[in-house]
Amino acid sequence: MTSQRLNKLTPYMFMAPAAIIMAVALLYPLGYMIYGSFRDWNPSQTIGESEFVGFKNYITLFYDPAFRESLSVTLTFAFAVVTAELVIGVGLALLLDRNIRGMSVLRTLFILPMMIAPVVVGLMWRYMYHPTVGTFNRWLKSWGFEGVDWLGQHALLSVIIADIWQWTPFIFILSLAALQSLPRSALEAARIDGATAWQQIWYIKLPLMMPVLIVTALLRLIDAFKVLEVILVMTEGGPGLSTEIVALRISRTATEFRELGTAAAMSNYLLILLLVLTLAMFAITRLQEARAARLARQIQEEG
Repeated sequence: MTSQRLNKLTPYMFMAPAAIIMAVALLYPLGYMIYGSFRDWNPSQTIGESEFVGFKNYITLFYDPAFRESLSVTLTFAFAVVTAELVIGVGLALLLDRNIRGMSVLRTLFILPMMIAPVVVGLMWRYMYHPTVGTFNRWLKSWGFEGVDWLGQHALLSVIIADIWQWTPFIFILSLAALQSLPRSALEAARIDGATAWQQIWYIKLPLMMPVLIVTALLRLIDAFKVLEVILVMTEGGPGLSTEIVALRISRTATEFRELGTAAAMSNYLLILLLVLTLAMFAITRLQEARAARLARQIQEEG
């Protein structure tokens, strides 16, 4: 082997151990789940003892109204929280993108909700939503209004509010970092051309931030599809199926109903949905990156 060819192979040789470990850690559990989804499998059996049923689990789930309801709740929850968190987080970042005394303290306060364990967040909001001693109903009654059955009539809205409170800081921190990394020459050129603050935001800042915002939204969307602890503690999926997202139904199917094959099929449905969303977001990111690059070149040429 020549030294030139050895030099080309050296990076791959260094990467090989990590790649093998990641492949085993990722592909083996994934393959195990896919294999189990084609079997009538319960916890009293090994996977080899279970009966092969082909696509029966997938077909059953496809026509299962409870699973479709859980999927609908998941989509509603995920898109509602991500949309609200993007609007609030980006708005806060645009508002605070300036030299403010004590900015480091403000950032620390903003990220505190992210640092709290999901179980604690669920318990905290469950107590605040309590119909008699909860903070919200006590406020309403002190102002002369009737109490609200937050975790009954408005259960899905209540868990959406809790998630927005916890994860808006994630959007805020990344949006602020994206804002502070924008080319100052582009903003200066816009100011010299007489652009108002709103025009700078709409035509300069947001288009240049868009690749970061899309990736941030994708990360939050994937995470929102997998939320479990907060909803489990706050509502346990109720009342009825009004807050039972797919992750919670998978957990129940595997532990309460003892149908591991069906739970694996649900996991694969969720995986396919997330893959489709991820590919779509990556395609949009490519388009936005190309648009941002064209915009930056145009501003430099005009400047």
